[in-house]
Amino acid sequence: MAITAAMVKELRESTGAGMMDAKKALVENDGNMEAAVDWLRTKGLAKAAKKSGRTAAEGLVAVVVDGGNGVAVEVNSETDFVAKNGEFQEMVGGIAKAALGAADIDALNAADLGGKSVADTLTDKIATIGENMSLRRMEKLEGDAVVSYVHNAATQGMGKIGVLVAMNGGDEAFGKQVAMHIAAVNPAALSEADLDAAVVEKEKQVQMDIARESGKPEQVIEKMIVGRMKKFVAESTLLNQQFVVNPDLTVEAAAKEAGATITGFVRVEVGEGIEVEKEDFAAEVAKAAQG
Repeated sequence: MAITAAMVKELRESTGAGMMDAKKALVENDGNMEAAVDWLRTKGLAKAAKKSGRTAAEGLVAVVVDGGNGVAVEVNSETDFVAKNGEFQEMVGGIAKAALGAADIDALNAADLGGKSVADTLTDKIATIGENMSLRRMEKLEGDAVVSYVHNAATQGMGKIGVLVAMNGGDEAFGKQVAMHIAAVNPAALSEADLDAAVVEKEKQVQMDIARESGKPEQVIEKMIVGRMKKFVAESTLLNQQFVVNPDLTVEAAAKEAGATITGFVRVEVGEGIEVEKEDFAAEVAKAAQG
């Protein structure tokens, strides 16, 4: 029986097996889908499907820089224990290097990693390590020079927070200081012009509501809001923040002293924005007992 791409796709989606493994299973079982699923299960290659519903909020961020190009990738696992696993770390490092040549996350999933696609490599690791994993995101940055920093590093170039800073002029030491500042303070944008207009408007409305609660006249409130929004911008944007290395200067002023112009940054933190469902111990035992 002829094995079609649609059949391989269907088997992959139902079992989580890799492309070549799915194709081989169909070939070995003459295209019989049920038999192919059983074949994969006996080979231990369908384990990934059972893991796919679990929340993967741990893992690593890896950063790689090549001249004026930098990339940060987040690969998630279910537990921090797996993030410390050398096999997992080697895979994450390989994915980060492949990301330098990938235009977006879809291209990265399809990129070659030792003879298999990144997506298939992840599926295989889910089966062998026994936890759900996912390539969550990829962020790229370009500039005259790009400097990287990893906070809470698990190994070289990867950890819980990865930062890239693009700048003109200055030196790597200053770039590292700025990257460490970004890791610690987590600015929302580079400058006021880069702030999300919706976020700014929402903050303005919140501040107006707070001010109105005081019962002050509208003309007084308007003046209050100007000051409060100026403070919001200063606290939210990298260039206007007080530099952690020297709080007497803003980051922009410190960059000027260092002969640098900061043109962009990327900050990626493991698990940010992922909601993790928590169960008490009794509920967890009950769930396990139910199968």
